Amino acid sequence: MAKYILAHDLGTTGNKATIYDPVGNLLASSYDEYPTNYFGQNCVEQDPADWWRAVCSSTKAVIAAAGIDAADIACVSFSGHMMGCLPVDKDIVPLRPSIIWADSRSVPQAQHLVEKVGMAEGYRITGHCLLPMYSAAKIMWVRDNEPAVFKKTHKILHVKDFIAAKLTGVFATDLSDASGMNLYDLKRRDWSEPLLTASAIPVEILPEPHPSSEVIGEVTKHAAQETGLRAGTPVVIGGGDGPCAAVGSGVISEGSAYNYFGSAAWIGIASKEPVYDPQMRTFTFVHLDPNLFMPVGASNNGGYSYQCFRDAVWSAEKPLADQLDVNLFDLMGLKASSVPVGCDKLLYLPYIRGERCPYNNPNARGVFLGLTPNHKKEHLTRAVLEGVVLNQRIILDALESQGAHVDEMCVIGGGAKSALWRQIMADVYGKRILKPRLLQEATSLGAAVAGGVGVGLFKDFRTAEAMIQIVDRQEPNPEAHAEYERIYKVFRSAYEALVPVFEDIAKLA
Repeated sequence: MAKYILAHDLGTTGNKATIYDPVGNLLASSYDEYPTNYFGQNCVEQDPADWWRAVCSSTKAVIAAAGIDAADIACVSFSGHMMGCLPVDKDIVPLRPSIIWADSRSVPQAQHLVEKVGMAEGYRITGHCLLPMYSAAKIMWVRDNEPAVFKKTHKILHVKDFIAAKLTGVFATDLSDASGMNLYDLKRRDWSEPLLTASAIPVEILPEPHPSSEVIGEVTKHAAQETGLRAGTPVVIGGGDGPCAAVGSGVISEGSAYNYFGSAAWIGIASKEPVYDPQMRTFTFVHLDPNLFMPVGASNNGGYSYQCFRDAVWSAEKPLADQLDVNLFDLMGLKASSVPVGCDKLLYLPYIRGERCPYNNPNARGVFLGLTPNHKKEHLTRAVLEGVVLNQRIILDALESQGAHVDEMCVIGGGAKSALWRQIMADVYGKRILKPRLLQEATSLGAAVAGGVGVGLFKDFRTAEAMIQIVDRQEPNPEAHAEYERIYKVFRSAYEALVPVFEDIAKLA
């Protein structure tokens, strides 16, 4: 009897294929990168052919690494980056590159939605502000700027939906991805008539939403030949990366929370009802468990901000790191750990890709503030780490102000590897920080749980609770927390003071 689960986690930088056994043990993983094209004014695209190549390659590699037969795989499931826009024809042929979540070119289209529906009403219906980062405005941009493409469009797909369609021939999405499009009514659990009317997007080009654990089809003979899978293997649609990460972090009941530090960074909780913040700083997705919601605050700038700083400032030290056989990030962390809390009055605002939560400001930019001749490279390094976490603190405050109660937080993603960064989180939040055994695989574990529920290997999503193994804890330092409380106030006021400057910069030629 087939008993293993193959989960594909289609992230912003690449695809990770993982195989889990029936109790959630990771047997093997394989990672394939793909490029992202940044160009123009906030334009960000990926080639779907790269996604498919990565899935085919990583599937064969992970099956070989696990030492199992393809017939032993009970199902394939997915996690994928959200809020995209890939137009395809009836034969699943992409009609243009995919406009991914980080793209915000569609400002006029988002503004049209605001004028027609109203920001507050759009937030009430969808759980999200009406912004250019969401799928609705991107679809409208294609219609307005590439009418020939739009005319040929049969469906608009997200990354995981495209791969699922390539495997099965079935066009589908899941409730979590649907809820991140600015087109879905959270309460009614259906596409929103007011948003469809305002956007003039025909409902026929939207894929049918399914629960994340639903089997939508089987691997076709052609897809089996390309991937190495067995024809007839059940395919479970899975979910968006945020909701999958929630399940993979054990956030499957009210009162639990997680913090993801990857390219982006976000804090998510589980709740029985959507959370509506009066300032609209947070938003709500449908959870993988269709009986729950996932209120979340997501920043564009998490590990990506630190990675860009590494490439711009620390690249000359890479030969030394290689010589010492250490990761360059580890060397950076070692240097930064010598700097006191607050970096001797140096602040970093991490908004290098504009910002979603908490400010919904695509014109925001990264800033070092308070530089003096006494500041060295290690000060700037720690300031980046602190700035990313201080921005997450605003998100945590927003969630807690609406009734969420968080005593401790599970931290996942590449950034969670850093003990220094985890301690900064504990000290800034004033919360216990938990490090699970699976950091970068938590998202794929969530997808695997959805798959296991879908084919009957798991009773329900609560199964994930027994799979989460905590291997380290960081307790908040009271003195450091008190210092960060003072810094936090200055951090927030610094952004507010610079908003007019960001607007002026955006107007420059």
